[in-house]
Amino acid sequence: MSEPTIRSEVVDGVGVVTLAAPARRNAFDLAMCDEVVAAVDALEADPSVGALVVTGDGSAFCAGADLSHLGAAGEGDDGGAREGLLAVYEGFLRFARSPLPTIAAVNGAAVGAGMNLALACDVRLAGASARFDTRFVQLGIHPGGGHTWMMRTIVGPQATAATVLFGEVLSGAEAERCGLAWRCVPDDELLPVALELAGRAAAAPRDLVERIKATIGDMGAITSHVEAVERELGDQVWSVGQPAFAGKLAALQAKISRSS
Repeated sequence: MSEPTIRSEVVDGVGVVTLAAPARRNAFDLAMCDEVVAAVDALEADPSVGALVVTGDGSAFCAGADLSHLGAAGEGDDGGAREGLLAVYEGFLRFARSPLPTIAAVNGAAVGAGMNLALACDVRLAGASARFDTRFVQLGIHPGGGHTWMMRTIVGPQATAATVLFGEVLSGAEAERCGLAWRCVPDDELLPVALELAGRAAAAPRDLVERIKATIGDMGAITSHVEAVERELGDQVWSVGQPAFAGKLAALQAKISRSS
């Protein structure tokens, strides 16, 4: 059997997936994509896990997909190419499908499919050494995996054009400036900051957090405040009847009573 190319662990309720093939700068191959899917499946099945963080081992976050796999995907009929590319996409689409809050701790170069992995997460934290590089045009390949939709949704049309069409490579600080990254931090603080941020979500009731994440996702298709109020209402009514809210309310009322 080949050596695993990822590591998976649970830290204080946060599932951490580390791409661990530094010799190839954590580039996706089909085996790694399968391992990512299996790891996320296992973490989601663990009721103690309330959030996910993905990062890379060594100097890169993820340097894209193994180009030999992309070349093989392009050989033969269109059906074979589609299936080959979809298999590669699973390395990042599995995070996009997760009902748990997800954070990409981008510790170095995020290129092509590696950039898609970062985009697929709910929040991106960038280390000072991070580099966000779409590189599709430079490789002579059309963007895939929903790259242009994710970019445009996150940073808007101008930044998408600048990076995808004109090849602008963003540092961690530049990614923060344009909204691609939530924050840029020193490299040695990246994982601790990611774990601290993820830990806040993991400390809340998991079913509540999953419902809130689903609501945020649904808001992309809602066009009016009236619709937004209605979309949130059912879940807020549900939450008011949950033990977590009852406990918080009782504690607050006790505190007010003691201070009066």
